[in-house]
Amino acid sequence: MPKVFTSETQKIGEIGENVACKFLVKQGFTIIERNYTRKYGEIDIVAQRQEKQLDKRTGDVSQVTKIYFIEVKAVTRDLSVNRETLDTWRPEDNMHPWKLKRLSRTIQTYLVAKKIPEDVEWQFDLLVVFLDMKAKKARVKIVSDVIL
Repeated sequence: MPKVFTSETQKIGEIGENVACKFLVKQGFTIIERNYTRKYGEIDIVAQRQEKQLDKRTGDVSQVTKIYFIEVKAVTRDLSVNRETLDTWRPEDNMHPWKLKRLSRTIQTYLVAKKIPEDVEWQFDLLVVFLDMKAKKARVKIVSDVIL
């Protein structure tokens, strides 16, 4: 059954999440889950990627899997205007302390529910997706390793 949207904002959010997933896959991520929801919060995208890790003692390089919890903020803009205009209002400014606290709790719940070992590295990122609906183009901005 197709998803039923109750508002234009939800439609934009869904399109933004789809763009974000395509972007992440192109960057070498594997999407594990979308819209992990609990009563106190939702994680838009859970992804993972193989990364090289240097052992500072031995100098050995190994591959480790890192989990990324990603919040997507999608907004519509005319992308033909210059970048300074795009940066006057930043969607990432909507990440209020109470939102970060709820996300932190949801991430912790995910880690426990999925039995992720404590030594597995993870981080929280924010992807801002600027959508130009007329031109059918999108621009993605990453805010990496946000502190919760």
